[in-house]
Amino acid sequence: MKLLCLILCIGFTAAYRDHTQNKALNTLYRWKQIDFAYPSEQDKQQAIANGRFNQTNVIPLGIERWRNRIFISTPAWKKGVPVTLSTLPTSAGEASPPLTPYPSWEWHNAGNCTGFTSVFRMSVDHCGVMWVLDSGQVEAFETPRQLCPPTLYAIDLDTDTVIGKYPIPQKFVLQNSLITNLVVDSRDAQCRDLHVYIADAWRFGLIVFRNSDAAFWRFSHYTFYPEPLLSNYTLHGLNYQWSDGLFGMSLGKVHLGDRPLYYHAMSSSLEFVVSTSVLRDPSRVDNAVDEFKLLGDSRGPGGQVSAAAIDRNGVMFFNLISQDSIGCWNTYTAFESRNWDIVATNFDTLVFPNDLRIDHEVPQFAWIISNRLPMYQFNLIDPNEYNYRVIYFDPVEAVENTVCQPQLYSF
Repeated sequence: MKLLCLILCIGFTAAYRDHTQNKALNTLYRWKQIDFAYPSEQDKQQAIANGRFNQTNVIPLGIERWRNRIFISTPAWKKGVPVTLSTLPTSAGEASPPLTPYPSWEWHNAGNCTGFTSVFRMSVDHCGVMWVLDSGQVEAFETPRQLCPPTLYAIDLDTDTVIGKYPIPQKFVLQNSLITNLVVDSRDAQCRDLHVYIADAWRFGLIVFRNSDAAFWRFSHYTFYPEPLLSNYTLHGLNYQWSDGLFGMSLGKVHLGDRPLYYHAMSSSLEFVVSTSVLRDPSRVDNAVDEFKLLGDSRGPGGQVSAAAIDRNGVMFFNLISQDSIGCWNTYTAFESRNWDIVATNFDTLVFPNDLRIDHEVPQFAWIISNRLPMYQFNLIDPNEYNYRVIYFDPVEAVENTVCQPQLYSF
């Protein structure tokens, strides 16, 4: 097993040497520290003075894109995070712009759980509705406080209007749950029969939301757990331990009325798959244990992955957070080491690629947030360096001359 893992890890490195030296990622924005577009400089200085704004404690986490805008989350993990969801244009006018609170400042100043508390990630359906996952918890890296229930919001991006608010029922939020990621399953032109799949990384569950009647249910399974030996990380000389379970999820192509959900724990080297027809049926919660299957080979040491996404050609891209790299796999091939490749590696700009989304545009682009999260957690961020980046790439160009490049398939 140790020899196999070593071979897999070396294989990833060799793939980088062969294929990615001439493939440049595109940096749209980069920041040493995050700033916000306050109504006035006086408002900003007042927020700093009263402790509502502390630049050192703000970190970008999630990213999405719709048309000419990108959306960025900044969770309230430490004191002094005044805004938790923002927007910027896709046409960069400056390298390090302040983030514009979204949909307005009022949504970030509201009390009594009537506004946003701490947004983790977002997922946009192809009808232009952004599904926003708000953890409801603040100061997770200091003294955690659950101010509001974890909540799923729906925002119409054409009108910038919140059109739905769905608190996750308490019975599906366990003690110490970390509701951290989501993916939207919408299949027809009108986004009917829409479901959202939500990951609980610390209590190892998958929560399903059905939009037609706002119902929730929860699956538990042993494949949602982390691997003990993969819970120990080393990144740029920093050693730390995370035991994060179910985290990354990506949806495959619809075929004969069904589609696969690929998923993995963050602290793991394994990928799994389940048919979404199982997830969409609440009667299967207690009798679907055999439907969750190991996909194939282990990614080996350093094979921990945060987010993953699949493009229109069926190619999965995934963030190799311990390798400062982006990997790829063509989902029409077996999940084996010979079918994996590295499409980008950068030991400066890709330090902890955290979120990854692929947009609905034509042509498509992949969007990444890199944010040096372990350094942020342990207060090791250097404010004189560029720490946070919005990165994008063309998925078709990225896989040219790699084993992930799609071929012509007949069915």
